[in-house]
Amino acid sequence: MAKDTKEKILTKALELFSQKGYEGTNINELMASVGLVKSAMYRHFNSKEEIWNALLDRLIAYYEERFGSAENLPPVPESPEELLAMTMRMVNFTVHDETVVMTRKLLTIEQYRDERARKLATKHFLTGLTEMFSHVFSGMMEKGLLRRENPELLAFSYTAPISALIHLCDREPDRTDDALDRIEAFARLFIQTYRA
Repeated sequence: MAKDTKEKILTKALELFSQKGYEGTNINELMASVGLVKSAMYRHFNSKEEIWNALLDRLIAYYEERFGSAENLPPVPESPEELLAMTMRMVNFTVHDETVVMTRKLLTIEQYRDERARKLATKHFLTGLTEMFSHVFSGMMEKGLLRRENPELLAFSYTAPISALIHLCDREPDRTDDALDRIEAFARLFIQTYRA
């Protein structure tokens, strides 16, 4: 039961922090949203900061398990078509998974306040994607599927426009279908340009 309550608090904290930010969410509001009074929080967490850090730990594990990380790299595609399919699976997951969407919003808000959020935002929005796709493109070059280029620069040039369009989906959800179409068109052009 205590574990369930702890999970409910973290789930609601993600929702509120992603909407109002850490500073804009007070503990009374958070606890009331899960049917508890403020004093009940101390049975599960010692402070709002402890909730914040537990939430970030939970989100890191969630993202790495479902999307990938430097320790959990995707397999190298066997064809350019597989690269396109893998990209669109990853993009669709990123755009439609509510936990990931709220995480992205939370990191966007909190990257200017919290050092850990800043590092995670840089990793999730830039360096982690570049590392992941450097691995993918290096492997595809080894298989003779892509032209030999600098895999890191190629990964950056591939992921940056896609990431920008994903952020557009967060800001303007009514443009999501258009953004997904543009991502797919961009990925096709990229593959056509760099195909071996």
